[in-house]
Amino acid sequence: MTETLAFTLDLEHVQGYEFRLKFDWPNLPDLLLDEPAPLGQNHGPNASRLLAAAVANCLSASLLFCLSKAHAAPRGMRTAVTGRLARNDKGRLRIDGLEVAITLDDAPETPARFERCAGLFEDYCVVTQSVRQGIPVRVKILNSAGETLFQD
Repeated sequence: MTETLAFTLDLEHVQGYEFRLKFDWPNLPDLLLDEPAPLGQNHGPNASRLLAAAVANCLSASLLFCLSKAHAAPRGMRTAVTGRLARNDKGRLRIDGLEVAITLDDAPETPARFERCAGLFEDYCVVTQSVRQGIPVRVKILNSAGETLFQD
């Protein structure tokens, strides 16, 4: 990669398994995250749902961008994403797959432009292509003084 951009999101523990997510854009409201019962209280989406939503949103926006540039934008669209969870060989739950269905409210008036976009839009979806390839994640644990307690 030749260009690297960065962003930072902050999570603050509220109670139980609830966390308040603060975005790096000041005009965005905080988002409450939680785990499903019986662990949490379902007061907000959990990480698996956010990942599925991110993939679905990125694909939808990418398709809409391409269709708009091709002057073939639909009057509306809806996207459904289904996430499958399965246990790995250690018995730990993992996201086993995501199925995304994008529904256009009207048929494309220019089939050739639609077919071109259908062949391109996934490649421009930052989130989907990153998830498909695997994202390196480095983890460290700090104390309140900023000293590293653990680093993988």
